[in-house]
Amino acid sequence: MPGMLLSELIACLGGELQGEDIRVRGLASLERAGADQLSFLVQRKFLGAAQASLAGALIVRPTEAPSLSRPCIVTSDPYLYYARAARVLYPDAQIEAGIDPKASVDPSAVVAADAQIGPGVVIGPGASIGERSVLRANVYVGAGARIGADCLLHPNTVLAAHCELGDRVILHPGAVIGSDGFGNAWAGDHWEKIPQIGRAIVGNDVEIGSNTTVDRGALDDTLIGNGARIDNLVQVAHNVVIGEHTAIAGCVGIAGSVKIGARCQIGGAAMISGHLELCDGVVVLGGTLIAKTIRTPGVYSGSYPMQAHADWLKNAAQLRHLDALAERVKQLEKKLAGLNPPAGEQE
Repeated sequence: MPGMLLSELIACLGGELQGEDIRVRGLASLERAGADQLSFLVQRKFLGAAQASLAGALIVRPTEAPSLSRPCIVTSDPYLYYARAARVLYPDAQIEAGIDPKASVDPSAVVAADAQIGPGVVIGPGASIGERSVLRANVYVGAGARIGADCLLHPNTVLAAHCELGDRVILHPGAVIGSDGFGNAWAGDHWEKIPQIGRAIVGNDVEIGSNTTVDRGALDDTLIGNGARIDNLVQVAHNVVIGEHTAIAGCVGIAGSVKIGARCQIGGAAMISGHLELCDGVVVLGGTLIAKTIRTPGVYSGSYPMQAHADWLKNAAQLRHLDALAERVKQLEKKLAGLNPPAGEQE
């Protein structure tokens, strides 16, 4: 790649140049960067690694810049600057507008003239594909579904019938939007399926990871708010509502009818029981089970810390008897209270 001068990058993104205006041809970590690459320093504890790095230039805060003798872009938020620099240095591939001859597009579907439809794509009756959207190989778009502008659907993704994606949505390979929710009624000796007649509606600027499923609603719609980020292998059950700019890490399970507020962060492998609510600004650490509604913003955790297996077995054995131990303590407290009555009751 031809790369860019640091001054050209600053012209696009802002920041202040410290040192020589060199040309960089890519981004890399502090440990692996070479003389023609740009890296970044997020925390001061890594200053030694930055000083030892072979990177040609660094993105740093004003507080760290004086300690570095190489070209730097000085900014208040190096991590955010790195994210934006990556978009500039590694632009998206150009859209090749048109419909591949191996695609199957229903005559009643509406496809924007500047959209790109890859081989093996199936677009059902009445579906619509917005301007500049790209559907890669083997994407399935159901009847009446809608895809907004500037979306990117990677291979083997599914948007089921009548479900919708807003603008600038990214679906990674294997993501399924609008599969049936887990709705069944017990009929005495067998289960009977409950038709899932709601939709799954995804807002603008949402990114959904590989093999994540967002189930359609049983009656009302499942809703994913603008700017949400959902990692790989996440289960979003029917009628869930996820607020704007909430981020959910991999392997999270969200049961039906949960409402998650805006700007929440859900750590990997967390589990959220059904019909609960999480208010705005909640942070759930990885592996935590949420079994009751959270109405106060803050950080919540419930996972048991790792320890040597032998120690864990000893502690687990004690936990099994915790209730009996609590009862014994309660009885001892009663006996002690009898031996030491209040001062007014003493003879």
